[in-house]
Amino acid sequence: MKICCFTGHRTIAPTTRTHLVALLNKTLEELVADGFAEFRTGGARGFDTLAALTVLALRKKHPHVRLCLYLPCRDQTKNWPLGDHIIFESILKEADEVHCLFPAYEKGCMHARNRALVDGSDLCIAYLTENRGGTLYTCSYALKQGVALLNLYDKLS
Repeated sequence: MKICCFTGHRTIAPTTRTHLVALLNKTLEELVADGFAEFRTGGARGFDTLAALTVLALRKKHPHVRLCLYLPCRDQTKNWPLGDHIIFESILKEADEVHCLFPAYEKGCMHARNRALVDGSDLCIAYLTENRGGTLYTCSYALKQGVALLNLYDKLS
């Protein structure tokens, strides 16, 4: 079974969102046809949420597809807006596996989560629009680990 993880920015321009969702759908259908069955996301807002929702929709057509959440800490959502919190809870209920690395936020837990997402993956799908932050860290880590990287931003621009 091939494994794909996701990493991306929390903020996605509304004008980009529709195109990104369409590209995610197309890309994931191709990956399932190529033998990918496990998809990992970090449970963050933005791209992680889009990826998780896309995997859950894909699972309706392909029941063998699995969504695995890798969460940095149990209190990840404590400062999120209510709407985002509700979406997260629905994803959490539908996930096939949930790995929570730390009981509460602590320094380094986000990077630990990012490394856990990548470790064992065959492909990392990113939405990297700027060279900074956790998304850049995760992409760099994936490349260092020999994991193939596909940046969807490159296909949108």
